[in-house]
Amino acid sequence: MTTYKEIFGKYVKNYSSDPSSDIEGQVWYNSTSGTFKSVVASAAWSSGSPLITARGSLAGAGTQTAGLAFGGSTPSRSAATEEYSGSGWSNGGNLGTARYSLAGAGTQTAGLAFGGNAAPGNTNATEEYDGSAWTAGGNMATARLVLAGAGIQTAGLAFGGYITAATNVTEEYDGSAWTAGGNLGTARQEIGGAGIQTAGLGFGGYGPSISNLTEEYDGSTWTAGGNLNTSRKKLAGSGIQTSGLAFGGETATANTAVTEQYDGTSWTNTTSMATARNQLGGCGIQTASLGFGGNPVTAITEEYNFASTIITAAAWASGGNLNNNRNFNAGCGTQTAGLAFGATSTNGTTIPGVKLSENYNGTSWTNGPSMVTLRTRLAGAGTQTAAFGAGGYSNPPNSPNQTTTENYNGTSWTSSGALNTGRQSLAGSGTQTAGLVFGSSVATEAYNGSTWTTVNSLNTGRGSISGAGTQTATLAFGGFPASAATESWNGTSWTSVNSLNTARGILGGAGTQTAALAFGGLIPGSSSATESWDGTNWITAPSLGTARYGLSGLGTQSSALAAGGSSPYVVTEEFTGETISDNVKTITTS
Repeated sequence: MTTYKEIFGKYVKNYSSDPSSDIEGQVWYNSTSGTFKSVVASAAWSSGSPLITARGSLAGAGTQTAGLAFGGSTPSRSAATEEYSGSGWSNGGNLGTARYSLAGAGTQTAGLAFGGNAAPGNTNATEEYDGSAWTAGGNMATARLVLAGAGIQTAGLAFGGYITAATNVTEEYDGSAWTAGGNLGTARQEIGGAGIQTAGLGFGGYGPSISNLTEEYDGSTWTAGGNLNTSRKKLAGSGIQTSGLAFGGETATANTAVTEQYDGTSWTNTTSMATARNQLGGCGIQTASLGFGGNPVTAITEEYNFASTIITAAAWASGGNLNNNRNFNAGCGTQTAGLAFGATSTNGTTIPGVKLSENYNGTSWTNGPSMVTLRTRLAGAGTQTAAFGAGGYSNPPNSPNQTTTENYNGTSWTSSGALNTGRQSLAGSGTQTAGLVFGSSVATEAYNGSTWTTVNSLNTGRGSISGAGTQTATLAFGGFPASAATESWNGTSWTSVNSLNTARGILGGAGTQTAALAFGGLIPGSSSATESWDGTNWITAPSLGTARYGLSGLGTQSSALAAGGSSPYVVTEEFTGETISDNVKTITTS
């Protein structure tokens, strides 16, 4: 009998536990379970971070890790452009012409938008994107909407769509002007598209009924390809002519989540999207695609991967409830060793019983010792066993802003040196012996564990601010009234950096100066929006399960905790960042 070593030139590896990383197809023996195992590839859609602006009837371009979403309907016509980093969305430059049911092509830094519906009707306008701004390109010969696009900015393809009825018109773009191409064999609107100008792919659509037809373009002529397994219109596509992906859309009876892959000859069903929808945007390749937005109007983003790894999407999950109602409270520590202190009631006054602090162990909260001074809207920082709380006020609206500072040693709170400037609705960062507070005004103060020193001010004074980091490297963001301002502190001065995508105050924050998380807040309505800071830009992240403001935040960007806040006051949520692991399968004879 031929052995594994004779076939592959090596023996089967023997492990007592599965290795953390191995090559696809590599076989090993797990001596603990007594089984042979291997890493295999499989297909899956996983949740991505939501669009900043929920919309349908939008267009897309680029790749899964450098995607572009533009235009659409909110239901009003939109000019919004967003860029996807592989983790979340950030705002790009707006289209010159707000429109929906348009088509797109190209990349994130060289995108193409054309056609659609713009006031007062269908448009032939073309725009080119350079990674920051859109500029006018050459107009299409035929104004139309619900068309498909393919190709790149300097070699684009537009086909199908609706003029006064479904059309078979095809046009080719050379980077400055459109010229006529070969007509589709069957006139269709609401069609899906993929590929390049000389090897295009058109599939599905409507005309004169919901279609499963596929056509392939060679740069001059369309010819019939293999039919979709599910007839549908208003679908999205990605990939190339010999390796395409079709997903979403609308059948004769309902929205669909069905996904199919094309090999250049025929379509095969693969795993479906989590959310059925139509007129969504799409981009990427067959093995790594992105689907976003759609109708009913949504911000949902999903990532499709055919790979030997399993992606577990970042998400918020319910944690143990606080023992005491807390709003406008402070927090510090980590997700598995957290501390919450201070609070107000629904009418803005402090809750008498909540001089108590609470400790979190990663599962549940337990009551700890009382603070010396009952107060709310204070700053806090440090760890579960070495924290400080500073400022705030005790009985709004009549009491003055406080200068009071208290240190916590894990057993008791004790009074410490007073702030130089009494204030409330401020934020804190750092440790008990090297802390920083800022906000309410422009004032910033540094703490050494016993005394406060006034240092250089914020550029923009604002209250209800949040922050993350250390005494020498902090990020300050948000504020009230709703602010998107973000500033970075280097130990000496504040520098304005890129703003939050969603302006808000009274929000939670966690992480560091270069890897922060902002969540919740008041817009003016309660927000569930979460954003992640990568050191340069804020990008969208999965939303909180419960929209609220006045909550405390603690932990890291990939392991954060949100505690308390506006009604229902006791809610705790735990954030876990995206993880990637090998797709390990046990080998059987069945």
